[in-house]
Amino acid sequence: MFISNNACSVPSSFWLTGIPGLESLHLWLSIPFGSMYLVALVGNVTILAVVKMERSLHQPMYFFLCMLAVTDLVLSTSTMPKLLAIFWFGPRNISLDACLAQMFFIHCFATVESGIFLAMAFDRYVAICDPLHHTSMLTHAVVGRLGLAALLRGVVYIGPLPLLIRLRLPLYRAQVIPHSYCEHMAVVTLACGDTRVNNLYGMGIGFLVLILDSLTITATYVMIFRAVLGLATHDARFKTLGTCGSHICAILVFYIPIAVSSLTHRFGHHVPSHIHILLANFYLLIPPILNPVVYAVCTKQIQERLLHILKAGTQPR
Repeated sequence: MFISNNACSVPSSFWLTGIPGLESLHLWLSIPFGSMYLVALVGNVTILAVVKMERSLHQPMYFFLCMLAVTDLVLSTSTMPKLLAIFWFGPRNISLDACLAQMFFIHCFATVESGIFLAMAFDRYVAICDPLHHTSMLTHAVVGRLGLAALLRGVVYIGPLPLLIRLRLPLYRAQVIPHSYCEHMAVVTLACGDTRVNNLYGMGIGFLVLILDSLTITATYVMIFRAVLGLATHDARFKTLGTCGSHICAILVFYIPIAVSSLTHRFGHHVPSHIHILLANFYLLIPPILNPVVYAVCTKQIQERLLHILKAGTQPR
């Protein structure tokens, strides 16, 4: 049914296996993964609805939060429906074009999310280090341009990935992708021919996004902390840092799973393949689940609006 390891051919489609080594548990795994996906959908849609309804939340930080929610919805939806179909119905066929499209959306919107965190760090820097000019600098138009810049950067960075595969790697030695989604390296490793350009480009983009973005955000927060330490009272410092708490937590929720997954993939050669793939799925699911929770817990305005909605919903009519 599939191409042998000794032959190369042009595939019209691939087969995704889900979590290799855990096929007997796929039906049971669908319960936690389906539940997490549902929580991610409800949480992010709730954030969008709350910010839309509450005019007092029409501020730069909450507009960026809405961008983050939309990005998380795209990230989780680009993989979870297909993964659940694999869990329920077994290995599933995916056309080459659909596979490349899924690859683009996954890597593009992960890059977009990193860009949004950069924009949010800039927002916190201006709000704390130059508060008098915060309103004039971060107008609605500027916030929109920053969000558009994050999106365009993701498209420019990731657009060449599927194109390089389509143009440079037409032949494959196998059609079975031992993964739950079309991750870039999972596809490239099946290709016949020279894959060095694809490998180098993928690693270069990973460096730009994971390393440079995280270093830039860290440098921004170093300047923020220096400004906070210059405040006169302990209460003023605590209150000012409190406005950064949700952002810092969201950054850690995003970058730590990616870093762990990347390091495990690069250096954990003795780690079973199903652990690699579970980690790869978790780093796409954990931020969409936890970001709404983090902002709901750490942001007083969102808490108050949620409580107001819940009270209104429980009152007798």
